[in-house]
Amino acid sequence: MNAGPSTSPAQAALLAAWREDEQHHHEGWDFSHLAGRLTEDEPPWDFDEECRACLAKSGHVLDMGTGGGERLASLREALPPDTVATEGWAPNLPVARARLAALSIPVEDYDPDAEPCSPMPFGNGRFDLVMNRHEGLDPGELTRVLVPGGVFLTQQVAADDFRESEDVFGLAPRYPDTTLEVVATQLVRAGFRIEASGTWRGTYRFHDVGALVDYLKLVPWQVPEDFCVDRYAETLLGLHASGPAQGNPVRFTKSRFWLRARVNSTPRIASQGIS
Repeated sequence: MNAGPSTSPAQAALLAAWREDEQHHHEGWDFSHLAGRLTEDEPPWDFDEECRACLAKSGHVLDMGTGGGERLASLREALPPDTVATEGWAPNLPVARARLAALSIPVEDYDPDAEPCSPMPFGNGRFDLVMNRHEGLDPGELTRVLVPGGVFLTQQVAADDFRESEDVFGLAPRYPDTTLEVVATQLVRAGFRIEASGTWRGTYRFHDVGALVDYLKLVPWQVPEDFCVDRYAETLLGLHASGPAQGNPVRFTKSRFWLRARVNSTPRIASQGIS
């Protein structure tokens, strides 16, 4: 949906600026460069504090989907010597390995959403705590790599996160099963008991469309695969006209859930991934 020949000089300038945001180089999983351009609500729980509470009782820890290792490194004082991480997005692997090498934390290449599904690269009963923030999961594999009584702690981006994308970009949710109810049910079937959980919805506020473009480069599953400024110029100009041009941010739903689950036993079941 390219902007047509009637594009004004002001619109052309906006598109040129958004193309620069589109080309921004990202390293790891860090949105700090959007400070002031993106503001967002935060859940009522503190996931890092939940992690610290579990880490205090754990000696063998896995952090799934560590991104660039930023969050895990921020927990360094609470981590036991036997801490391991995984990351499945290729651009993040060298970033995470470089950052976490200083803490002697190895980072394994593992993508729970890969097709075909593959086992986690760890032995049975390898960990007593698995932390997972915004990463896919396979309940059967979690049961396998955790010891009986081991804890799985996760915060997930829920299926209705960015739900306005369906109207704006014509994209239905890519992970419709990522809900607390579905994930909790799958974990219980795999041999866990749910100890605590919660759901929450808030708002992302993009104060300029360029910030939205930059953000979407890091979360490409929220837009069609062919998303780029030139192809969606008309849509982006429309968002600008109805939002920032009127002094209002572009708003999208932010949706999260979390849960803490403990292994009752280690039954063998078929792996069933949850994204």
